[in-house]
Amino acid sequence: MAAPSPATDPTPAQSKAPDPSNQDASGPPAAVPAEAGEAQDTPIEVDSIQFDSDKDSAFGDDMSSFTASLESSVVNYPYENGRRYHAFREGAYNLPNDEKENDRLDIVHHMVTLRLDGKLHLAPIGKNPQRVLDIGTGTGIWAIEMGDEYPSAEVFGNDLSPVQPNMVPPNVKFEIDDVESEWTYPAPFDYIHCRYMAVSIADWPALVRRCYENLKPGGWVEFHDFTFLYYSEDGSMTPDMPMAKWDRDGLDASAKIGRDGCPGPKIEGWVRDQGFVDVYHQRLKMPLGRWPKDELLKAIGTWNLLQTLEGLEAFSFALYTRVLGWSHDEVQVLMAKVRKDLRNPNIHAQYDMHVVYARRPETDAV
Repeated sequence: MAAPSPATDPTPAQSKAPDPSNQDASGPPAAVPAEAGEAQDTPIEVDSIQFDSDKDSAFGDDMSSFTASLESSVVNYPYENGRRYHAFREGAYNLPNDEKENDRLDIVHHMVTLRLDGKLHLAPIGKNPQRVLDIGTGTGIWAIEMGDEYPSAEVFGNDLSPVQPNMVPPNVKFEIDDVESEWTYPAPFDYIHCRYMAVSIADWPALVRRCYENLKPGGWVEFHDFTFLYYSEDGSMTPDMPMAKWDRDGLDASAKIGRDGCPGPKIEGWVRDQGFVDVYHQRLKMPLGRWPKDELLKAIGTWNLLQTLEGLEAFSFALYTRVLGWSHDEVQVLMAKVRKDLRNPNIHAQYDMHVVYARRPETDAV
């Protein structure tokens, strides 16, 4: 969910990442400080070719016992507005956990990986990490691919819902847990990965602290998160558009329940305040639609549009009905208008993804 802004372009820092392929496990490489990089100021160029949003399939129809010890309360899912939600710590997470949402999350994984040039991570973790944790693993797709890429590692993924597959690499394990409760892992990790937790976390500094406490000295943490604040660089999206209203009201609703929809630019500060070093921060633009001229950004924008259309109900129903007091029918009417805006190739909306990684020092400051 996101709120609109005028045609302005926020400019957090960007820096060149060390190449993980050049690293080994002998010692931590020096990351480029975040402030040393250039801001990503260049506007995304709009493709002059127009698309028929009514005929283009990319804008069209919807996409079509994880452990024996699970208590029945974990899988006794509540249903609301025709969607299924998690049962463990019910209400802590406002998006569904049904098959439609899981399909959308896999699209997000593909979109984010594409934006990172096919990489699962940017932190220079070496070639043989031993213990890896994926916070809020969702469908588990990142953890599974990480387990395949690093057979040396034990990869753990936690989530509120047991929606991960049973057939996984032998070095991958999933568990039901609430990352905002105290962690009880018996051994620290070499690398902790946290992605797409916007509108999900009540206390970000506490989450960063737990990451620090559960890393080995010299271990790395990496965040991929968003500023769900839509903007256009050419004025094609205006605050009075239904898409903009939906976006703004959704962010407001999330803020009312203490869940930040725009944590991305703040993560660097939380990481530095905790005592991490070798901090790297990059902002990446995420176009919404097929309008970019650049072929890679066009592909990313197409996937982003698809996951947004697929997720419109997921983003809307819980926040609008539970928090804002809208009726089911009122939300349906708004979503119809939002879909029309989203499919309009003349609206060049985008938002930002932030990548932050950092290292726990070998010796903690006194």
